[in-house]
Amino acid sequence: MKAATIQLETLTCPSCMQKIEAAVKGLNGIEQDSVKVSFNTSKVKLNFDDDKISIEEIEKAITGVGYEVQKSRVKPV
Repeated sequence: MKAATIQLETLTCPSCMQKIEAAVKGLNGIEQDSVKVSFNTSKVKLNFDDDKISIEEIEKAITGVGYEVQKSRVKPV
C-alpha cells in the first residue's frame, strides 16, 4: 500500500472536488475511505495498492475529468 499526495491546478469550485473524488474512487486499487480532496490547497490525498494501480493511472483519471496534475508524491504507508 502506498500513500499519494497529488498537487492539482487551482480548483475553482466545490463541484470540482466531487468530480475528482468520483473519478478516483471509481478506480480499482484505491482505498475508498482514504480519498480526500482539499479545495483550499488543490490537493488530493489517497492510499492505493500499487500492485493493482499505478500513480500514472490515477493521474490519468484526474486529467480525464479535466483537471491538470502538477506533481505527485508517493510514499510507502
